[in-house]
Amino acid sequence: MTQHPPAPLSARGLTLAYDRRTVATDLSVDVGPGSFTVVVGPNACGKSTLLRALSRLLAPAAGQVLLDGRDIARYRTKEVARRVGLLPQTSQAPDGITVADLVGRGRFPHQGLLSQWSADDERAVRAALAATGTTDLSGRLVDELSGGQRQRVWVAMVLAQQTDLLLLDEPTTFLDVAHQVDLMDLFAALHAAGRTVVAVLHDLNQAARYATHLVAMRGGEVVAQGAPGDVVTADLVRDVFGLDCVVVEDPVSGGPLVVPRGRAWPAPAPGPVPPREPVTVVGG
Repeated sequence: MTQHPPAPLSARGLTLAYDRRTVATDLSVDVGPGSFTVVVGPNACGKSTLLRALSRLLAPAAGQVLLDGRDIARYRTKEVARRVGLLPQTSQAPDGITVADLVGRGRFPHQGLLSQWSADDERAVRAALAATGTTDLSGRLVDELSGGQRQRVWVAMVLAQQTDLLLLDEPTTFLDVAHQVDLMDLFAALHAAGRTVVAVLHDLNQAARYATHLVAMRGGEVVAQGAPGDVVTADLVRDVFGLDCVVVEDPVSGGPLVVPRGRAWPAPAPGPVPPREPVTVVGG
């Protein structure tokens, strides 16, 4: 019988809570090796809480998070940081820090107490800045940047860690549409190069286009998971998001594309077209 390697990251029977408020109960998810897993769902359904548990930022009230088949709580903090790169939903940079210095902090897990800054560290930082289009910002103070620029700098710091696992909590926040696509294409390229990626996204169409494995959550529970083509249906979108829609084929990716009906459609039948007023052309 063929033995399959354990999922690089998985949740087993998690109960997640903040103080006395339970957010999720009996939550189980597998992040397959080399997958691009995207978690979707409405606000306050537990998506970001799950990601916090997977990254060891939140200790589960019950159940386990397994990293390479071993309880993540048994790893040292630096070991986890060498294996898992996390982009949290909100990040606060120290006052007066430059972009280059902040991105350089992504190299801390690879350095010991007596380690000097190395050529490998320098190459990793330069590559991360280039990949996120922030090289020209390297000498700027993080405090001076726009929200979108800061987001790309935080992504660069995570990339500088050079981990095999990337956890991304709403990575396209604050970005305009063009930069959202650029960043998602970057994550897709990292995935194609062998990284395992887990992202929380609000945009269901982005999720369907880039994910190899989709996890849909509602009310702290996983209600569906699998390939986007199997998960994204009009019934699921209605049940999970309360949105009436039509699911068609994405003309670019060939995957599912959600087209909301909205309350104004179908539009009322047009009435008689009023006659046009004559147009006066000046100087002609």
